[in-house]
Amino acid sequence: MRSKGWQKIIVARDLLQLGEAATLEEIKAAYRRLSKRYHPDHLAGAAGDRDAPAMADINSAYEVLLKYCAGYRFPLVCDEDSQPLDDEDWWLSRFGEDPLWGRGKP
Repeated sequence: MRSKGWQKIIVARDLLQLGEAATLEEIKAAYRRLSKRYHPDHLAGAAGDRDAPAMADINSAYEVLLKYCAGYRFPLVCDEDSQPLDDEDWWLSRFGEDPLWGRGKP
């Protein structure tokens, strides 16, 4: 991913007040929490009009993170011949060649 893509992800992560690692459930929970706080329909009068741009930013951040999460594919079937992988082997099987996350060359 290019640096502009990562910048969008970092901005989205910060806007949704997430840590450096988050599950899909945590992303959704953060979005719901902020939506309840900033949605114009939940606020009366001028406060709702003022927070409408904030809600648009929250929606954009949520879409960026969901698009990023949607890029990963995981096997949904288990081969009878394969042995279950421990955590490290599972990670390396998917990201092992990545210089940042795996054992690839930097």
